[in-house]
Amino acid sequence: MSPRELRASVSLASIFGLRLFGMFIILPVFALWTEGRPGWSLQLAGIAMGAYGLTQGLLQVPYGWLSDRHGRKPLLYIGLALFALGSFVCASGESPWTVISGRILQGMGAVSAVAIAMAADLTHETQRTKAMAIIGSTIGAVFALSFIAAPFLEHAIGVPGIFALTGVLALVAVAVVRWLVPDAPAEQRTAGAVAFSEVLREPELIRLNVGIFALHAVLMALFVVIPVALVRAGLPAHDHWWVYLGTVGAGFLLMIPAVIGRGGTRERPVFLASIATVAIAVAVLALEITSIAGIVTALVIFFAGFNVLEAKLPALVSRAAPRDATGAATGVYSSVQFLGTFFGAAAGGSIAQHAGFAAVLATCLAVIGAWLLVAWNMGEFTPVATPASRT
Repeated sequence: MSPRELRASVSLASIFGLRLFGMFIILPVFALWTEGRPGWSLQLAGIAMGAYGLTQGLLQVPYGWLSDRHGRKPLLYIGLALFALGSFVCASGESPWTVISGRILQGMGAVSAVAIAMAADLTHETQRTKAMAIIGSTIGAVFALSFIAAPFLEHAIGVPGIFALTGVLALVAVAVVRWLVPDAPAEQRTAGAVAFSEVLREPELIRLNVGIFALHAVLMALFVVIPVALVRAGLPAHDHWWVYLGTVGAGFLLMIPAVIGRGGTRERPVFLASIATVAIAVAVLALEITSIAGIVTALVIFFAGFNVLEAKLPALVSRAAPRDATGAATGVYSSVQFLGTFFGAAAGGSIAQHAGFAAVLATCLAVIGAWLLVAWNMGEFTPVATPASRT
């Protein structure tokens, strides 16, 4: 990678990290925080966890489309400012509707598609997988850090304090956009001629969009269940940090060979094996939901598969997208991702409250099984050769 490509990749990855730290850190503590508070139920906790995904899902496509025409940075500024404002609203009160309103406003900062499209703008096609791997690996590292830090921060500043911290980090991300992210070439910023219908009809993009919906729906549904299940299995909430430290860390190490291996020609088997790994994890969790050791084992397996898929999916989308509609394609992808977040959390909370944890896990297995069937005929995404490799 050239110095400019490396700078672009690292700075854009830091925007994802600053923004997603606040999103991920809520997952292991929020359902437990709502227990016993006036007006809260598991169903409302699930809706609050996923509410930001609804507006994220609805607005990713407009953000991506507008960024194709009016430039990436203006949309990044607007989105990050709205995300910060929503975080401060969440921090301002503990009632369900205050938090849900703030989460909806957080979701209006729908910049994921814009940031992915900007990474594509600022890197050569032969280097794009590396750029997306930097972003994906950063997301994985932030995921690990947030889960480890969550119990400590919840004890130190409470969930409202975590929301306030999230808002501050979003404002730091605005500064990163202003002073560290390079400007995209003008010819890239004025693109967008390909119709949405072409983006929506592309078979590989359809498979990848189904995948990101399923992955994030399952993630959110599981973390309605897992924190409560750990407490019921006999592990106090203040001791959950070591579970997340061990399982997320082990899963991150296990995913490294699949992410940094020489990509392209072996994408399909690694991708399908990762989906199967997530399914195995949910099956183990269903069988061992009352055992701390069983939950820990399931989480290690889950995070190994999840981290590989989280790193590979955006890179594959950027390679499958029509070149003059990258913003539109990543907008659709990010919309589907966050709709999965919303439906997974909302459905997980509702099913857990009315049918129990076993029904949540059975539903997750069905979703993963459907995804595996859809993904089975995916292409290999052979990488473009560089001039040196052709000679």
